[in-house]
Amino acid sequence: MRTGIIFECSHVPLDKWLFTIYTVVTARKGISSLQLSKLIGVEQRTAWFILQRIREACKDDILTLKGIVEADEAYIGGKETNKHESEKLKAGRGTVGKTAVLGMRERNGNFKGKVLKDTTSDTVQAELNTTIEPDSTLCTDEHRAYTETKFTHLTVNHSAKQFVDGMAHTNGIESVWAVLKRGFYGIYHSFSEKHLQRYIDEFAYRLNQGNVKVPVMDRIDVLLRMCIGKRLMYAELIA
Repeated sequence: MRTGIIFECSHVPLDKWLFTIYTVVTARKGISSLQLSKLIGVEQRTAWFILQRIREACKDDILTLKGIVEADEAYIGGKETNKHESEKLKAGRGTVGKTAVLGMRERNGNFKGKVLKDTTSDTVQAELNTTIEPDSTLCTDEHRAYTETKFTHLTVNHSAKQFVDGMAHTNGIESVWAVLKRGFYGIYHSFSEKHLQRYIDEFAYRLNQGNVKVPVMDRIDVLLRMCIGKRLMYAELIA
């Protein structure tokens, strides 16, 4: 019954797995492993492993976006001023010590996020070309990484306090960052760069499938189907 899915080789009872899946589906900003451990009566590291396996199931490599697609980059990581003195990088402010994430969202539709090694034009354009269908319209700010694109391209100039210019705006993707960062600072407090993509995939699943008009059991059913064929062993996770 558990073979070939994320529950494989797990000694945690299925009712605790199903309760965790329900929580992941319905918790708008996510749930911490510490809180989950108290809810289902397991050790914190066991709860963390369960959540990471579910996040692995949330990954959707097939999803492509089309129509009007908004793109924007965000930087995830702790603020230098909040770090212990021994952990400070002392290399400037702004994006120092943070990881870049490219977010792409259909206008009023699906979202997909990818952790980036850098924000150069080559890296950003490669992700855009992989994720967005060719006849789509791309809406971005004026970051230079978006300038040489094959898509019909609309821009807004945020540096000039321009946020909407006709059809051109990035309000949809910026609302995604607002939810993600509330989860980051309010629930998890930190994401390691190593595991960040899984957290992004979890938020993407919840945003894409989390419409309150969709019955909760239908959302759970979708996630259970996504669990098939996906495995994540503890040794692989902590390697």
